[in-house]
Amino acid sequence: MAKFTQTIGNIFKIEELRQRILFTFGILLVVRVGAFITLPGIDLQVLRASMGHFSTGSFWDIFNVFSASDSKDSLFNLLDMFVGGAFNNAAIFAVGIMPYITASIILQLGGFVIPQIQKMQKEGEEGRRKINQYTRLGTVVIAAMQGWGISIKLLNQNYSGIPVVATSPYLFTITTIILITAGTVFLMWLGEQITEKGIGNGISLIIAIGIVARFPSAIIQEIKSLFPEGLKSLFMQNVGNKNIVVDMIILLFLIAVIAGVTFITQGARRIPVQYAKRQVGRKVFGGTTQYIPIPVLSANVMPIIFAQSLIFIPATIASFFPNTRWLHEFANMFSERSYFYALVYSIMIILFTYFYTAIIFNPRDMADNIKKQGGFIPGIRPGDQTSEYFDGILYRITLPGSIFLAIVAILPTFMMKVFGVDSALASFFGGTSLLIVVGVALDTLNKIESYLLMRHYDGFMKSGRIKGRSSGSY
Repeated sequence: MAKFTQTIGNIFKIEELRQRILFTFGILLVVRVGAFITLPGIDLQVLRASMGHFSTGSFWDIFNVFSASDSKDSLFNLLDMFVGGAFNNAAIFAVGIMPYITASIILQLGGFVIPQIQKMQKEGEEGRRKINQYTRLGTVVIAAMQGWGISIKLLNQNYSGIPVVATSPYLFTITTIILITAGTVFLMWLGEQITEKGIGNGISLIIAIGIVARFPSAIIQEIKSLFPEGLKSLFMQNVGNKNIVVDMIILLFLIAVIAGVTFITQGARRIPVQYAKRQVGRKVFGGTTQYIPIPVLSANVMPIIFAQSLIFIPATIASFFPNTRWLHEFANMFSERSYFYALVYSIMIILFTYFYTAIIFNPRDMADNIKKQGGFIPGIRPGDQTSEYFDGILYRITLPGSIFLAIVAILPTFMMKVFGVDSALASFFGGTSLLIVVGVALDTLNKIESYLLMRHYDGFMKSGRIKGRSSGSY
């Protein structure tokens, strides 16, 4: 503990690092404030009532503003998780930075099938600049489309016949599209400012802070189930339908899950590459052995995001047709509390893991690059044999990685089904929430540790270094 306290003190001794951390906290504070600035024309009381946030005279009413959404098991709930409740607050940051992520994924996948994009990806700095420009243009288009969709949803939302939107529908639609698009572009700029002047990857941090912002609400919901009457329950011994001891064990299990995800996230297969000696003038180059790390979770969180986007489609469609009984019965099969959901979800994740790994890792390109640099893998011929060797390793290492991702993704379902954990808290036992937060935390700590070691201070660990994610940004 003394070592950790000393390390924290060393962080604030380095002026540049201190300024970067404070700048990052300031930007993230702006992001969270924007999540509570409601779009103009919205009746906030009607909006909260339509989501079931009523005043009951209970101690817990003061926390209703932070409560989870009413759009469980749908794409709306997935979006609201990434933006820290801004979607259900009908805020100017309602779609957060997600249009930027969507545009990035589209271009990344496009590079697999469109030769022009693939060519740009190989053009170095100039190619990256062009891709960034197209990504920003795509972000504006996607944000405008999502803003239009949000305006339609809010115009159709009401409580007891009282509409949520208390202004002209046409004016509301136009202002919503403009403000949602401007909010996304502003968040994109804030993320770039964090990357440039702060600490860590700005886009990833904005997503992570939105997820973490829901954690206090999840804990409050769990405490509320233990003490339904608030502080009065402590004196009247009026405990709810849950056991305090069981809840403590569940929280300890959450810590164990986080530790396990951290361990696997940093796991990688290191492939030795030997470089032949070559003489240029009087100097000798090469003759060293380097390692190419292939992570166990090469695809990172992307397979879970793809699988969630597809498996929540039935529930999302059903939300637009509230009176269609058969559609809701079909959507209930894909509820987060269903074992059928867990089975289908895990199979989709395994398939998407192989698919995405094949996109981001090209064994042929890796083998060609090693050959061009005069390197070879001991015991393996350069060229086709090296490519086949990489392909075999990727196939073998992806299987346990995909199974681990599937287990982590369906853990929330078993926590809700078996232990009766509230869905808000259960989401932190696995899935996108846990993987993104752990990955971003490792990346940020890795950058902080680099500053400490560069100034000849000790890092966070007694031996070795914290390793960030080997691939991916989200």
